[in-house]
Amino acid sequence: MAEIDIMEFLKQERKRIDAIIERWIPRKVSEEYLEFLLGKAKWRYSLEAFQHAILDPIWEFLDRGGKRWRPVLFLLVNEALGGDPRKVEDFCIIPELIHEGTIIVDDIEDKGELRRGKPCLHLIFGEDIAINVGNFLYFLPLVVFREKRDLFPPSVYLKAYETYIQEMINVSVGQGTDIYWHQGKASEISEEEYLQMCANKTGCLARMAAKLAAIFAGASDEVVEKVGSVAEALGVAFQIQDDILDVTLKGEKREIFGKAFGNDIKEGKRSLMVIYTLQHATENDRRRLLEILDKHTDDVEEKLEAIAILEKYGAIEYAKRRARELVSQAWSKAEPLLREGEAKEKLRAFAEFLITREF
Repeated sequence: MAEIDIMEFLKQERKRIDAIIERWIPRKVSEEYLEFLLGKAKWRYSLEAFQHAILDPIWEFLDRGGKRWRPVLFLLVNEALGGDPRKVEDFCIIPELIHEGTIIVDDIEDKGELRRGKPCLHLIFGEDIAINVGNFLYFLPLVVFREKRDLFPPSVYLKAYETYIQEMINVSVGQGTDIYWHQGKASEISEEEYLQMCANKTGCLARMAAKLAAIFAGASDEVVEKVGSVAEALGVAFQIQDDILDVTLKGEKREIFGKAFGNDIKEGKRSLMVIYTLQHATENDRRRLLEILDKHTDDVEEKLEAIAILEKYGAIEYAKRRARELVSQAWSKAEPLLREGEAKEKLRAFAEFLITREF
């Protein structure tokens, strides 16, 4: 089989995924859409308010970019387990919409300034609008369940719905843990605690995508859990790689992909690299690193100093190695369950891409 260009594949799939999203979230509101979404009005809906407070912010944000890799993961897993991706493609947007909602809210919680090369949504529309849009994106996926309920037996839908509910709880717990650590309130954080936080915060939406895909492919509970574990590992590895890029991505590429420099240092983020360094550093280096993280500095020199401490103890290389190990271990367990073919090969290439990407 010819080598797979994952970047080009994701680019092409994004067009398809955005078209699906637009079926459920139009760019322009209409009375018909609001009645579809909310039911017939008892009095009268405000189309103007819905347009400017919900649709405009959502599409301003979605049009900036984003990799859309979670919907792609859903479609590939479904196909690799013998499902029909065309039949269930509307469900692929569920983890993506939730993801977009989480980062809109996350930017408020972290007092973020830049997202995908533009000011964070709350800086354009206000925190009230941004929080509400984020919440809207958490729950809109339930409309897909409502409208597509006749595709499968009730038992399949119940399992899929329970998966959605559980992962929505998980993502909030993961985010809460991360916020607590950002605030410098934890005296010590173990690698195991960090990985569990990532499994809940970042891994859970990938896990949701894979488990929903497997459920709709008619997979057994064992298979659902195993492919969910692979996807979780991909999500955790994706987060680790994201943290690595925050401190290693150079100027020109940083500008191209619209990433702020050292934002995790400013947030006081306890990344795997930070945790590893704190476990291996001298008392002076440990104290200085914590001092920089806890002051939430935007000073470039202090950010560079913190990064130099991470590099001194080999934390960046350790994080790269750990991400690869997580994906490799999970893949070895799930690979025998997947059908040989193009979807499986794309999944393999996809996994490699997520831990070696440079954006």
